[in-house]
Amino acid sequence: MICPSPHHRAGTVVVQNRAHQIPHEEAPAKKLRLSKPSKSAALHIDLCKATNSTDALQYLLQFARKPVETESVEGVIRILLEHYYKETDNSVRLKIASLLGLLSKTQGFSPDCIVDDFINTLTNEKSHQVLAQLLDTLLVIGTQLPENPTVRHRLIEVACKHLSDMYFGVRNKCLQLLGCLGLVDSPLSKDGGPRDVQSIISDYFVDQDPRVRTAALKAMLQLHDGAVKIHEIIYEQACRLLSDDYEQVRSAAVQMVWVLSQLYPESIVPIPSSNEEIRLVDDAFGKISHMVSDGSWMVRVQAAKTLGSMLQVSPHFLEQTLDKKLMSDLRRKRTAHERAKDLFASGEFSSGRKWADDAPKEKLDRNTVNLIASGACGAFVHGLEDEMFEVRIAAVEALCKLARSSPSFAEKCLDFLVDMFNDEIEEVRLQSIHVLREISTHITLREDQLDTVLAVLEDSSRDIREALHELICYTNVSTKECVQLALLELLKNLSKYPTDRNSIWKCLKFLGSRHPTLVLPLVPELLNTHPYFDTPEPDMDDPAYIAVLVLVFNAAKSCPTMPALFSDHTFRHYAYLRDSLSHLVPPLRLPGSGLDLVDSRYGSGSVESPQLFLQQSLNRVSTIQNLEAPGAQELLDLTIRDLRRLGELQTELAGTADFCATYLRCQLLLMKALQEKLWNMAIPLCFKQNVTATAAAQQILEETYKLEFLYSGLKNRQVATIHHVRLQAKALQLILTARSRPGQETLISSCEKFVQDMASFQRLFALEMPHLQDSFAEKLLEVMPRLSSCKPVELVKILQTTLRQSSLLQLALPEQIHRATATIIEPTGESDNPLRFTSGLVLALDIDATLEHVQDPQNTVKVQVLYPDGQSHVIHPKPGDFRKPGPDRHRLITQVYLSHTSWTEPSQIEVRLLLAYSSSSSSSLSKLGWCDSNDSLPTPEATVEGTIPFSKPVKVFIMPKPPRR
Repeated sequence: MICPSPHHRAGTVVVQNRAHQIPHEEAPAKKLRLSKPSKSAALHIDLCKATNSTDALQYLLQFARKPVETESVEGVIRILLEHYYKETDNSVRLKIASLLGLLSKTQGFSPDCIVDDFINTLTNEKSHQVLAQLLDTLLVIGTQLPENPTVRHRLIEVACKHLSDMYFGVRNKCLQLLGCLGLVDSPLSKDGGPRDVQSIISDYFVDQDPRVRTAALKAMLQLHDGAVKIHEIIYEQACRLLSDDYEQVRSAAVQMVWVLSQLYPESIVPIPSSNEEIRLVDDAFGKISHMVSDGSWMVRVQAAKTLGSMLQVSPHFLEQTLDKKLMSDLRRKRTAHERAKDLFASGEFSSGRKWADDAPKEKLDRNTVNLIASGACGAFVHGLEDEMFEVRIAAVEALCKLARSSPSFAEKCLDFLVDMFNDEIEEVRLQSIHVLREISTHITLREDQLDTVLAVLEDSSRDIREALHELICYTNVSTKECVQLALLELLKNLSKYPTDRNSIWKCLKFLGSRHPTLVLPLVPELLNTHPYFDTPEPDMDDPAYIAVLVLVFNAAKSCPTMPALFSDHTFRHYAYLRDSLSHLVPPLRLPGSGLDLVDSRYGSGSVESPQLFLQQSLNRVSTIQNLEAPGAQELLDLTIRDLRRLGELQTELAGTADFCATYLRCQLLLMKALQEKLWNMAIPLCFKQNVTATAAAQQILEETYKLEFLYSGLKNRQVATIHHVRLQAKALQLILTARSRPGQETLISSCEKFVQDMASFQRLFALEMPHLQDSFAEKLLEVMPRLSSCKPVELVKILQTTLRQSSLLQLALPEQIHRATATIIEPTGESDNPLRFTSGLVLALDIDATLEHVQDPQNTVKVQVLYPDGQSHVIHPKPGDFRKPGPDRHRLITQVYLSHTSWTEPSQIEVRLLLAYSSSSSSSLSKLGWCDSNDSLPTPEATVEGTIPFSKPVKVFIMPKPPRR
């Protein structure tokens, strides 16, 4: 039986006492002390009741579903160990051993007191499976006590003792123990001589069971993760395991070879049957490259991924991975010219009468061929042409990592990456586009390569097309024909897929700004101008014409001679686009047109002065305590206006400025609600002011949730400040409730809840209290014992006095605060043509939006649809509707289904995005140590859930028609 929390039970009694004794002098609350039944006693009784092993197993399974308190763990373990020694059935002992491991993980419990008992259980155990489980429990204990060298040494000795067991599971667990707890500086005695952990583990690289060989390699890797330097002598043994019959062994061996190549990159290793020597990292690169042709696709994936992280390899080896030379018997076939040259130099020609008289004179052993020829040669060629798309993706990613660190290699692998644009799997095509974008700074596309790239614009997948637009933004092209080709293909894309409009315009903006000298000779053709004749003025509503203008105007920014080629209507169109699409059209200096605009480099100041202005504004507000109420409110109003304007002008500081303005807005509302005349008048006479103050308190609460969940980059100090304002708003609400509703029961429950909120605030932000000096919370916490026992009327008076006397809390800013924003691209809301559908049926409305600085959008972003009759629907998009094109940026592409009864006239619906939040006074529940079940978790404190609109609403005309009879 799960008992309720003692706090909960005691709290109930207090409320009942107060409810009955409010008219008289209040009696002290009775405190209840609930004793919890002993878990160990209950378990002992259950196990004693078991008549056979099946019953005992059933009781143990039931016990595993219940949580165990930290103070009961040791008693329960003793009971389980006692029953373990009595039990004869292997399955029950196995379950007890498993439970012992789970109990040892309980938070707050130190298992050092039971290590000896656990080790003693190993001595008489005959079952191999139970022995393996007991060793697993010892592994748990060892990881719980990392700072205890005595325990670690004893556990390692136990592992060495059982390494000779015939059961593979026991040997595996022993190797795991050695890998997790082994210390390189402590010699161990095994088989009569002192040895270190690494040599003991390496003995099992040649074990007869492949599972043990895998465990040995993983134990050695575990040692490496524990900051133990692996001996170089292990390299040769790991290389031999690359040709093992079992894929798990080969996979672990690839990891081991890679680790050693990073530890000893410059060591020299000999090439077998040769006088040559080679760097270890190059040798390892060749061997891992050879694994890209492994029989198991999982090993191939791992080998390809590993190659991408070997950045210290020699350029010669790196280039061999892209070498397509034909091999015969692991040797390169020589051309006819080379063979003729050798024959001429030797003076001998084949007579044709003797069989193979022109064969090579030396004998060739396949196993001793230099790995330059057989391993690294063509590794990425094999990987990019693999039958499994996972291998192809891994190879593409590895190419990306290597190409980013080597510009020459980036140029050589360009053709291979461009070929991957034609892959049959969309995910491979998408990955290759992303990779090419990442290395675009090192490369310049030729016309034939650009032709292959642009062919992907025909793809039906929107993700592929937008990724390609992003690629063209960052790509350099070599000739003006390339620019023209790119423009024509993008305009074809625009006519075929009109929804790509914004993405194509953005792409052409960057294409023009990157290649101004290549766009210049194309301007007369692009703008259709003529030196002698006037040409017709194009239509400004044509998206294709706007696309051309975006390309030209962005090129003109770096090319001062270009505006001379513009027609008169081009200048007018520039002024129009500069106002309507200012994010795509840059400010230009257009001579003689009356549109001389200041160049952007003169108009925008440095970021330092806005930051200084922001700090000075906050410092000015800190002097507000010395002003009278009207002057203080006016100062706050002016500062809020300045900060909002600063956020509009400086995008880098927009989040920080908005955060400060919203915080000061909360303080202004609080100040207005606490005006002198409101509190000096009788309650019936100030009804209107009371309503205003109630609305202000509610608005402050809403603003605090925006401050907490709409902004990212906040530190604990800022979160404490936000919760402090929220606490003030709750205190104001409580005071207003006491003034307007004289009912005692409501007031008592409100007072109880406020005291709980105060206690939660003190618990959550104990470390931040030094920064809250002279604040409302600090003054209340000083009289906290009195608050928890005084009458509600007295509590309200204390709150009212403290609230009016508390000073403004100074806001300390972190380095960077970002505000979560959303922009709905589609629908645009510009069309006057209603979307018609039959009433009772559904209409699918496409939603396309960009999200900035949103944490976990899959769970927090919702779409709200507001109908003209006041109905509101909230839709939760599927996780697959979200894409992540860049850091802190997401894209939402989804469909919303609308339905309604028939209307006589078309009407507008509003579509907006909401950010959902869930806030509780306790930041995190205390997690139980070893039980995975959620059945018996303590009930959380009151959780507040809500939504915050964070996009501008878009209005869409719809027209449900009556169904035809």
